[in-house]
Amino acid sequence: MPATPFDSLHLSALFPAGDTGRLFSDSAEIRAMMLVQGSLALVQGEAGVIPSESAKALHRASLELQIDPAGLAKACGQNGVTVPGLVDAFRKNLQAPEHGQYLHWGATSQDIQDTGLMLRMRSALGQMEKALTAIVGDLANLADTHATTPMAARSFGLHATPTSFGAVVAAWGWPVLEALRDLPELKRQTLLVSLSGAAGTASELGPDPAKLRAEWAAKLGLSDPGRSWHSDRTPILRQVDWMNRVCIALGKIGDDLILASQSGIGEITLGGAGGSSTMPQKQNPVAPAAMVALARHVQGLSATLHGAGLHQNQRDGAAWFTEWLTFPQLVQSTAAALTHGQKLAQGITPNTETMQEALDNTGGMIRAEALSFALAQNMPRPDAQTETKSLCAKARDTGQSLQSLAQAAHPDLPDTLFDTKSQLGTAPDEARNFTAAVKAQ
Repeated sequence: MPATPFDSLHLSALFPAGDTGRLFSDSAEIRAMMLVQGSLALVQGEAGVIPSESAKALHRASLELQIDPAGLAKACGQNGVTVPGLVDAFRKNLQAPEHGQYLHWGATSQDIQDTGLMLRMRSALGQMEKALTAIVGDLANLADTHATTPMAARSFGLHATPTSFGAVVAAWGWPVLEALRDLPELKRQTLLVSLSGAAGTASELGPDPAKLRAEWAAKLGLSDPGRSWHSDRTPILRQVDWMNRVCIALGKIGDDLILASQSGIGEITLGGAGGSSTMPQKQNPVAPAAMVALARHVQGLSATLHGAGLHQNQRDGAAWFTEWLTFPQLVQSTAAALTHGQKLAQGITPNTETMQEALDNTGGMIRAEALSFALAQNMPRPDAQTETKSLCAKARDTGQSLQSLAQAAHPDLPDTLFDTKSQLGTAPDEARNFTAAVKAQ
């Protein structure tokens, strides 16, 4: 088994990070840092920090030069960071020492690497936004279509009271929609440039480092943090927390789909289910299982990253290295979960007849709570609960339906008490409110 399934030729389709995964390749990381170096030189040239001619030459070279990531391995192993080797390779390939001497002027490795990461995360979050939008759109349509489709709600795995399939879908969709709503502010607060030099003081970045940083941020299309965040990993951790929320929401959908499609329940049919190597009858819920596994993986990675969020002094190599070990996997896990979620949302089909059979087969037991409240109209609530429990016990012992026993003992009960569709409560409204919220989004 490869170190991660995202790098595997045979496992990658099970955990499909897609275009987001490609943002975390060696070549994508080097390319992002090259763009960061070139744009920094251009801004510094415009500000008079370095010669304008050299700035233009460095910017042009950052777009044209090709640097082999493998050639940086030895220097990275020695220095503990990629940037020194990258700067050396850039200068060597440039073959213009009169310009190369101004490369990386006043910046530090973490400035370059963190800013390059944020360029890639801008693309990653944009891709995630498209997937989230598609998912909530499909869930909204499903919720609206089945706003009044009755099914049994379950608590602790047991029948609780009637609900509607539309309300269940809405409950899946709300956390996904909330994550989508929070994304613009997340981008604004976390997609930041880093430019503060060796110890966060910007001492070699010219006469007005704050203005330089702001202009650089504008050129890159990122936000200006207004400070150094070398040891404050809040931007990273906010992204981590948001992706954790997304994966938990998708994992919940996956978990419920596994339960709803299992043998003996079969209330939902999944599009594109997988087969068994030896049991021809099986249609395994592969995508939902992958979503659950990815949610669990992301929770573990999130805990590790939060532990690494405590950076010593002004720079912390060990904490920073821990980010490299975990953050890319977390991003790719989120992308893979979204890929599965998007396909699943298009293919969920409720088996409405099976849902109705599950309601009918309870012998009216699923209306026990409603019965207790109906009886409470004519007796104290504790007495009504006691009477309902007694009727339920008798129904179980005799095999008679709770409905027939209750109506025989209490002829004045309303006729609609055991009519499931008339007892859905706010379930249809829950479904329609979610649909309306998605349309408004």
